[in-house]
Amino acid sequence: MRKHIVAGNWKMNLTFSEADELVGAIMDKLEQVTLDPDTRMIICPPFPYLEMVSDYGDDSYFTVGAQNVSDQEKGAYTGEVSAAMLESMELDYCIVGHSERRAYYHETDAIVAAKVNQLLAHNISPIVCCGEVLEEREAERQFEVVKRQVVEGLFHLTAEQMGNVVIAYEPVWAIGTGKTATPQQAQEMHAFIRSLIAEKYGKEVADETSILYGGSCKPSNAKELFANPDVDGGLIGGASLKADDFVAIAEAF
Repeated sequence: MRKHIVAGNWKMNLTFSEADELVGAIMDKLEQVTLDPDTRMIICPPFPYLEMVSDYGDDSYFTVGAQNVSDQEKGAYTGEVSAAMLESMELDYCIVGHSERRAYYHETDAIVAAKVNQLLAHNISPIVCCGEVLEEREAERQFEVVKRQVVEGLFHLTAEQMGNVVIAYEPVWAIGTGKTATPQQAQEMHAFIRSLIAEKYGKEVADETSILYGGSCKPSNAKELFANPDVDGGLIGGASLKADDFVAIAEAF
């Protein structure tokens, strides 16, 4: 049975003391609630805070992931962080291919595929993002775009490797805009992504792949979104910076 996952992407936010305060508040909230046993929480802080957040808890509360990784193994790549470095910190997850990385840093599907390879070679599960921008949605090209991103970013993997991948669907037009894909739109795309995986790797692999929704998920809409059969959780942005909201989203299962 696939896991329900609620992953918080802090992006480039918070000072060290603010981050320390936030993770402490999340821990306090988690001690007051009982989550569904099939729900896994992941916190993805900025690189400088990974060790601090990791020191706070264990897998009984949450696990820790990175927001990005280099597509290179090691070497003279100033400012980059390798998968081997993340593995040495015993991280379990790393986000790759986020829409902001694609838009601002011009990451291609080929770069995303290389990052996936690096992570899997170092026993880290990639959270691979895909999704269309507003112009593509309005031109009714969303399925074409998402299919290309999934196929070119992931379909070079073996079935065994695919079993360690999490996918996050980001309707880019619904990130930070106040707009949200309807539960029906989310389910439609998640079901489409799962059908692509089933066609390539078989129903068993597809049924075990967690597919997260990554477009302005909040406590007010999480329960309705997560009620869809192919929506297995959320990649949470702004709401993950508020302890009450982040934990409330996890309680939606």
